[in-house]
Amino acid sequence: MSTPSYAAVLRVPHAARAFAAALTGRLSYGIAPLALLLAVKDATGSYSAAGTVMALFGAASVFLSPARAGLIDRYGARRALPPMAGLYAVLLTALALVTWRPGAPPLFLGVLATAAGACTPPLGPVMRTLWSELVPDRELLRRAYSLDGVAEELLYVSGPLLVGVAVTATGPAVAVLAGAVLIAAGAGALVTSPAVPRGKPDHSAGADGGAAPGLRLSTVPPLRRAVLVTAAVGLCLGALDLLAVALTEAMQRASAVSWVLAALSATSAVGGLAYGALRWRAPLGVRLPVMAAGLGAAVAAAGLAGNVYVLAAVVGAAGLFVAPALTTAYLIADESADAARRTRAGAWVNTAFNAGSSGGTAAVGLLVDRLPLALCCAVAAAPALLCAAAVLGTGVRRARAGTEAVDAV
Repeated sequence: MSTPSYAAVLRVPHAARAFAAALTGRLSYGIAPLALLLAVKDATGSYSAAGTVMALFGAASVFLSPARAGLIDRYGARRALPPMAGLYAVLLTALALVTWRPGAPPLFLGVLATAAGACTPPLGPVMRTLWSELVPDRELLRRAYSLDGVAEELLYVSGPLLVGVAVTATGPAVAVLAGAVLIAAGAGALVTSPAVPRGKPDHSAGADGGAAPGLRLSTVPPLRRAVLVTAAVGLCLGALDLLAVALTEAMQRASAVSWVLAALSATSAVGGLAYGALRWRAPLGVRLPVMAAGLGAAVAAAGLAGNVYVLAAVVGAAGLFVAPALTTAYLIADESADAARRTRAGAWVNTAFNAGSSGGTAAVGLLVDRLPLALCCAVAAAPALLCAAAVLGTGVRRARAGTEAVDAV
């Protein structure tokens, strides 16, 4: 039996149009944060103010993601996505205008940024839900999720590069405005795509008897474990970004950090494409902790790198596990929830990864001046390794319990 190709994913009716629209909007996520950081810094003249504003923006965006996804599940993308995207675009435009000239009050910028973060439309979870609806075949769906993850990775690499061009040519406020235009155009094109169902979703078969669908992690063990491991993966990866800076500086090759991080992004894309192309016999619940353990082991090994070339190779090896781990977690979320709760399930995975990444960067930032770098790498790797061991151990115990129950019968 042949493995379906990536071209087969895009040949699914309406898939290419919806995917292109979602990517257009999601490019805003690669542009807006850095552009906003630079715009606030220029407008206030303070790195502290810029950091605080971005922390408010990021916290509101990350921690309210499941709630926004829940609105998509309740009302449908055609009804819920336009108000979110519209408000987000309007608030980004307001931030661009306020930061156009120096002298903007930091408090006002913080309020606008928090509101914008709260309205961030969940285009990623929406697109993954659409993939699940458009592609019923599980093998082809794995390819679709892999393609989606690799494309998103490339957006986050190209976004800052575009910001650099815009800042050089015009200024950061213009880049913020570009982020607003992209989200409005992408979300608008997505909700008008034939791939997006019309009307309000039918939740009559759900647990709430037609009410708003809910999803509690405590009641869905596979999703809970996926969220836990994904948070550990995010923490590990967020720490690695900062550790790469510290390690290259310690090697007297600070300028090489861009190449090291480029290796991480490149191998993540390669790993994602390979993961979608291969057939896997191991179940999803085994694959995810194995991927997390591979990432953790590579991050721990990075602290032992003797030169920048070895560091780039080790960090590149870590990248091979990133996109596959996220793809696996999204597949588990898809299997763990019915259609009425699928967007929120994917949003929980997304939230866990982003929150873990932010926490990892912050935690390592407190340690990097106090501990040897090799020990910092080991500490950063520990959550991924421990979570992977715990989840694998739980799976083994469940399998043994099931075997014993069969033997008893």
